[in-house]
Amino acid sequence: MANAAAKFGTKKRSGGINITPFVDVLLVVLVIFILTSNASIPGIKVDLPKASASVALEKPKTKAISIDNDGRVFLDAYPVTLPELEERLRTEKALSPDFPVIVRGDSAVQYAKVVEVLDLLRRIDLNQIGLVTGKPAA
Repeated sequence: MANAAAKFGTKKRSGGINITPFVDVLLVVLVIFILTSNASIPGIKVDLPKASASVALEKPKTKAISIDNDGRVFLDAYPVTLPELEERLRTEKALSPDFPVIVRGDSAVQYAKVVEVLDLLRRIDLNQIGLVTGKPAA
């Protein structure tokens, strides 16, 4: 009987700090940091023209249309043709009728290409359109 009490009795706690909860909290913080560090609008690197004042329209469901200096069009960093762009934006409009769109045109791109994209957005009847510019050099 004495042997059973020693076997199932209270155990003496070993000295030291239990760091398991601390490690769990650090892992959760690390995961949150990794997820939020990638939460930006993907895009193609373009040389933006400068403006005196710029207003940020970026929202979680904002669609970014980029036009690089070669005149290629990208929707959220994926290359598309103008008919593909129209189809994808019409699909998005069917799901969410009032989503904002930002247009990022390289300063070296021909103005006609930007006008084609803006005309396409007008045909689709999108109302929240923003043109992205850079800050002027001081």
